[in-house]
Amino acid sequence: MSPQTEQILQSALGLPEVERIELAEALFATTTPVLDPEWLAGIQRRSEEIDRGEVTLHTWAEVKQQSREWLDQR
Repeated sequence: MSPQTEQILQSALGLPEVERIELAEALFATTTPVLDPEWLAGIQRRSEEIDRGEVTLHTWAEVKQQSREWLDQR
């Protein structure tokens, strides 16, 4: 990373979380991601499973809570 980019990064890290997310989204929108064909096929398969109602979706809050409970039992 160039010194200028590092300086920009350090400035951005000082922003509130919401603004950091907005900045990251804006930067990402300017890129052309290169996605692995196998990864894309997996996304397509999972999307179809969701559309057909074959999988149960969980919120991030549920996943965190279940993970904490699992860890507490260890």
